[in-house]
Amino acid sequence: MNRNDRAIVALVTLGHAMVHTYELSIPIFVSVWLASPAFSADAATLGVVATVGYGLFGLGALPGGVLADTVGSKRLIVGCLLGMAGSFALLSVASSVWVVAVALCLWGIAASVYHPSGLSLISRGVEARGSAFAYHGMAGNVGIALGPLAATLLLLVLDWRGVALVLTLPAVLGAVLALRFDVDERAAVADGGTETDGGEEAGDSKADAVSSWPEFVAGSKRLFAGGFVVIFAIVVCSGLYYRGVLTFLPEILGDFPSLQPVEFGGRSLEPGRYVYAGMLMVGVVGQYVGGRLTDRVQPSRVLPFAFGLLGLLALAFVPLSSVGLLPVLALCGVLGVALFVVQPLYQAAVAEHTPAGTRGLSYGYTYLGVFGVGALGGTLAGGLLTYADVGVLFVVLAGIGLAGALASFVLGRRA
Repeated sequence: MNRNDRAIVALVTLGHAMVHTYELSIPIFVSVWLASPAFSADAATLGVVATVGYGLFGLGALPGGVLADTVGSKRLIVGCLLGMAGSFALLSVASSVWVVAVALCLWGIAASVYHPSGLSLISRGVEARGSAFAYHGMAGNVGIALGPLAATLLLLVLDWRGVALVLTLPAVLGAVLALRFDVDERAAVADGGTETDGGEEAGDSKADAVSSWPEFVAGSKRLFAGGFVVIFAIVVCSGLYYRGVLTFLPEILGDFPSLQPVEFGGRSLEPGRYVYAGMLMVGVVGQYVGGRLTDRVQPSRVLPFAFGLLGLLALAFVPLSSVGLLPVLALCGVLGVALFVVQPLYQAAVAEHTPAGTRGLSYGYTYLGVFGVGALGGTLAGGLLTYADVGVLFVVLAGIGLAGALASFVLGRRA
């Protein structure tokens, strides 16, 4: 990697880690709110609240992608970090589920601009794109694991409001650091429009940028007229599975016989929360493997197997939960890897099937699917846990994994 590559990777890994630190700390708060007498809300209600916040995380990605193509990625990343800090400051003073909902909505709006800006910055500014995607994904998983782990550990000494207030600090510090990075956002796109890493002719990056409603409509039509329509189906399946399995997982794991709460030092420890954090940390391996695979094979060849594995793991999850602690830990470890190996694969597939000038718009639609439509997985999970049971939830998740495998197979045939 050259100097500009390293600067961009440093910027996006910082932003990615911060976004997912906050995103995956929210399920820890959900498990606390379910047990709190101050919040008379069941899993279905909190599932809807989480869906709205997470939904805006995805819905805002589309305008965020347009802004990435016009005003630049660095500005959006700094604004994202400051906005997340403000939303968690509001969460720390929430006295009802309605204020919680407002705080999560503000977090979703602020966080929504990160993925289209960060990923378009990699695709247009970094020459060693595959490795950058891998490092970017690994940083995200560090945040994914550290967020719930930090929240769990802080809950040993603070109430949840105090934890939310402490968690505002990393985003503020991250914004200060982000301002110091000097990057060329379009260094990997040649003047004539050909991508310098061996990609296809993509058109002039600035000329193709979306800056008006007619250009937005025209750019969207160009995207969905090609292979991107299949990619969108793939990322929706990924988002539904991701949010469906993670939103209530700390609570689900806590109900397993081998992970019941234990008393230690006068405090009640929740082993399920630590297993949840550990599973997400293992996801670093999945991100790295997926990123490296994008440098060696076409993503469409690997994605059907990755989604098929997710389907099988969902079917095995509940039966293995009653066998004992070691099978549960092993299953969570494999799930952590499989859940995140698909992300760099579909990110690279977007880069292969879209023009450079509308890359921000492309990733905007991608994360509209992953985190916008995918946020419905939280409502789905909350409803099934309230009105059915955990076994039905994982059967439905297995069906989503199968749908993702079929869509990936179709993409491979088109390629």
